[in-house]
Amino acid sequence: MKKFLIVLLLIFSMPCFASEDLSKQATAFYSDNNYQKTMDLILQIDEKDRSAKDWLILGNVLDDKGEKDNAIFMYQKALTVDKKFYKAYYNLANNYLENNQFNMAIDNYKKAASLNKENPYILYNLACAYIKVGEIKKAKTNLNKAIMLKSDVPEFHYNLAYVYKNLGKEKLAQTYLDNFNKLTGNTIEAK
Repeated sequence: MKKFLIVLLLIFSMPCFASEDLSKQATAFYSDNNYQKTMDLILQIDEKDRSAKDWLILGNVLDDKGEKDNAIFMYQKALTVDKKFYKAYYNLANNYLENNQFNMAIDNYKKAASLNKENPYILYNLACAYIKVGEIKKAKTNLNKAIMLKSDVPEFHYNLAYVYKNLGKEKLAQTYLDNFNKLTGNTIEAK
């Protein structure tokens, strides 16, 4: 009887372990840019057993293939599994930004930023979306926060120079353009 119970436990626990193993293998293949094998492995996992990360990776693969609508669907599926998975909000926002859906991008960047306050790239992209809708002061705030978190990214400084130029603050614009030039080794002049 004891052996029978052990066998039953092993049989019923196998799908769980199998899903985890498939997910780990898929992640490894994804890291190696082997998208076909990644998709094949994740699609072997029953939908109800897929993690938020599995759905995110499916979305990323589809996004890379140019299937934007399907990618959005996968990111939304990731959020049904885990409402606090900031990466899904971030990837949704990136997709919306690329498709000129700026308000949708802003909403999702804000959600991502509220869940991961230490990621300067979320703040930078949020600022870019704000620039696109003409909310320059909000862009300035987010770019300054991004630079406080990571000061060695040239694009942060370049966009902040652009923002200050639009706000009529020429000296600050030049300061950030100088920072950009130092970080890149360029000599771009303010226009």
